[in-house]
Order: sequence, then C-alpha cells, then structure tokens
Amino acid sequence: MNLLAILSNIGLPDVLDILFISMVSYQLYIWFWGTKAFKALIGIVLLSGIFIVAKAWGLFLTTWVFQILWQVFVILLIILFQKEIRQMLERFNPLKTFGLKQGSATDTWIPEFASWAFDAAKKRIGAIIIFEKTDRMFDLITKGIFMECDPLPEILNSIFSKESPLHDGAILISQGKILKVSCYLPLSAREDLPQEWGTRHRAALGLTEQCDAWVMIISEERGEISFAGDQTFQKVKDKKELSTIIEDVVLVQRDVDTNIKGKIKSWFTSRYKIKATVFALVFILWMVLAGQQNFEKKIDLPLNFKNIPAELMVSRPKDPIISITCRGLRKDVSLLNKNNVLTSIDLFSARLGTTFYSINTGNLILPNDRIDVVNISPTRVEVTFETRPKLIQSDKSSEGKKSNLLPE
Repeated sequence: MNLLAILSNIGLPDVLDILFISMVSYQLYIWFWGTKAFKALIGIVLLSGIFIVAKAWGLFLTTWVFQILWQVFVILLIILFQKEIRQMLERFNPLKTFGLKQGSATDTWIPEFASWAFDAAKKRIGAIIIFEKTDRMFDLITKGIFMECDPLPEILNSIFSKESPLHDGAILISQGKILKVSCYLPLSAREDLPQEWGTRHRAALGLTEQCDAWVMIISEERGEISFAGDQTFQKVKDKKELSTIIEDVVLVQRDVDTNIKGKIKSWFTSRYKIKATVFALVFILWMVLAGQQNFEKKIDLPLNFKNIPAELMVSRPKDPIISITCRGLRKDVSLLNKNNVLTSIDLFSARLGTTFYSINTGNLILPNDRIDVVNISPTRVEVTFETRPKLIQSDKSSEGKKSNLLPE
C-alpha cells in the first residue's frame, strides 16, 4: 500500500471523518476515565487492533473466531456496563457544547451564601449543594422534597442543622433558587479516589460524572469547602474564591461571542496532550482502514494515437486530453496517474479527411483489473487527417557516397 498516495488524496470528507471520530473518542475517554468500564474500553480497543491485524495478514482462523464471538461479546458489554452507557448517552448533548450558561439573573445572594458556607465549615456542619446548569437534575437525583425559596443563611442553617429532618442529603439550587432538599445522589464508581474521601465527595463526583452540574461540599470532619464539576475537583480557600467560582459557574455569560470563542480556544488548549494522542491514534487507524475503502478518482490523460498510416498525419486535435473517473479500493485507485494509465486509439484504417472515433474502456490500459472505469469524457473524438509532406533528398550527395565505394 502506498501511504503517500493515500495521503495525497485526502479530501475534506476524510478530514471531517477523522476529526469527528477523534472528538467522540476523546469524549469517551473523559467520560469513562477512572471507571470500571474504562478497563473494558481499553480491552475493546486492543481486541479491535488484533482483529484488524489478523484480517490484514490473512489469519483465517483468528478472523473467523473474532467474527463469531464479537456479537456475543458486544451484548455482554451492554449488559455489564448498561449504567455507564446510559450515563454516556445522557451526557451526549451537542447543543450544550456551544450553548450559553444558564443561571441566576442576579448575584446579590452570592456574598451572603459564601459567608454562610465558611461559617458552616468552621462549625463543622456538613453539606452538599448542587448548582444546576443546562442538564436537568430531577432524573439523576432520588427522593428529595420540593421547596422553592432563596438560599438565605437562615434557611440554609435550618436545613443543614443536625436536628433538622432535612439535613441528610443534598439541596438543589437552580436560577438562584432552592428547588429541592434532602436529595440523594449517585455514588462514583471510580477506583482512584483518595481514601480520605467520604460519602459526600463520592456522591458529588458521581453526579458530575453524569451531567454538567457543579457540586459544593462542606466537609464535616475537616471543615473544608470543595467544588466538583467539569471533570475537576478543587478546594476553596476563602470567600472571594468561592464567590468567583459560583459567579463563573452559575451566572449567565452575556457576551455570546466571547463565550463561544473562549470555548473553542479552551477545547484546543486544555488537555492538549491527550487530545493529540487520541488524534494520532485515530489517524493511524484511518490510514490502516482507508486502503479498503471504496474510492473514486478523476484524472486527466493525454490521448495517444498509434498505427498512423505512413502517408497521413493528424492535423486536429493537437495534444488531445480526456478525463476518466475510476472506482475501486482506495489503495489501488489512489495510485493512478498519467504515467501508469495508458490511452490509445488505433488509426490503422484512417483515411484522408475527418473521422469520428469512439473512446471506451478498450482504449485504456489500467495497472490492474480491480479498478473500474465509471466515466469517460469525451466519449468520442473528431480526428482530421492530412497528407504527410514528402522529404526531398539530395541526389548528388547520395551519388557521391556511392562513388566512394567503387573500386579504383
């Protein structure tokens, strides 16, 4: 397979194909990283590589076993990891990528909320607070009691007080309002989490793995405030930092152009090493599989004449060109050029004047028989013949040469 020939024939659909699969692969990596399904995903990639190599090398038995067991294997994966697959489908929302952040129309409640959070941390009052963004939370959290009110310190103290029947669970804040209290969240199944993390931290991370919400945790044991969201986990040092995080996460970004440009820039700059690695792997896979793709190529070729009678010459057309469109496997079609495709018209029966000659596949010689010609343009050519001018030779010079050969 000529890799350079394949690369020289990459078009816009191929570039879009590679970029799309790279984006999907990167999102799968992010969503499954640290979960039990991630190991299975790595195993699928390795088995797929073995299958591709076995098929390319003609390993009949290995290819046959993979084809028989592959369908059963996929069904088993769906059964074992149906929870992770459902989470992935729930999180797949293309409109969310370039959408606007939603939140409260005013931020007057944020300073008081930040002061209350650090006061609760000093008093070792544990709490989990969900900040809803674009994904709806009602399908992801369980139980809970509906309550629509402002997140004022007095209300928060009454909710998270140890004597309160509502303190066990999380509260949901959306559009600057408390919508639900005493909610239970799904726990994260990641195995690489710190041992000191308790149920609150695992619940916060478990919810952010399934949606774009941000969750604030107040640790009852250590008196610390942390934020989980967007595949990150960070500790908050002071009230100012907490207010900044809430404003950036919760409030609406009114500058649409800046928001979109920032998202595009962030997508290329954040985790660029992982993205570059994923792109390289997808590109290598595309190169391996591209040779087996059905492909069309159009090339322009010079039309040659052969067996022209000695007394005639072609006056028109001068340097004729035809275009042919070929179809076949990319590894074969991509090699076609004007040097390995021959065209010719037999002019053995030519007569003085103008004659029309049809052009078909019989006038072409291709490198192999795996390539089909689907179109030839033009399908016939008009050829005009005229008498070839006679060459006048010098009789004296020829006679002089003969005289030198006579004996003395």
